[in-house]
Amino acid sequence: MATFVLIHGGGGSAWDWHLLTPELAARGHDVVVPELPIEDSTAGFTEFRATVVTAIGDRRDLVVVGHSYGAFTAPLIAADLPVRLLVLLTPMIPKPAESPGDWWSNTGYQATKGLTEEQQFYNGVPPAIVAEAAAHTRDQVSAEWNEPWPLTAWPDVPTRVLLARDDQFFSPAFQRRVAADRLRTVPDEIGGGHSAALSHPTELATRLIAYLTT
Repeated sequence: MATFVLIHGGGGSAWDWHLLTPELAARGHDVVVPELPIEDSTAGFTEFRATVVTAIGDRRDLVVVGHSYGAFTAPLIAADLPVRLLVLLTPMIPKPAESPGDWWSNTGYQATKGLTEEQQFYNGVPPAIVAEAAAHTRDQVSAEWNEPWPLTAWPDVPTRVLLARDDQFFSPAFQRRVAADRLRTVPDEIGGGHSAALSHPTELATRLIAYLTT
């Protein structure tokens, strides 16, 4: 049994994983779903890391999954705990000393013009789930936006990058380029858009569990 630690993205919450969590639990795995203190203007990377480490407690055999902005936090856990695997899902892949605020220009990110927020973040998600989403988003006022990412190198932990083929926020071509540049890796692919945990939870659970033996 592995422990999957699921770290939400910017403005997100534990709700973002509410369809994936039972899929993993039904297959015999433990799941930890911390909520980062993004509504605290004094909280930064130190507090993010502490929140996740505290939620994990004494659990081990850890698979840490960082979604989107959560990819800035996921690797930090490997600095404190023995992590078996890092999985970056439709991620913002950081580099040492880079702030999240600088990531966008550093990577050359360009948004697709003319798309609504729903089209960018929730394409492929069932309408009933999209209708619930607004009630679970949170204002992100935390302090890490301008903080240098604190690691001096990527942790010595197996890392998989998983892009979504229909992602309209971070396009597959963009994800492949950034993954190659920053981690020298070729991403794996899954169906769905940026919020694949809401649109394809069963497929995502199958892929995550398959990583345990590959």
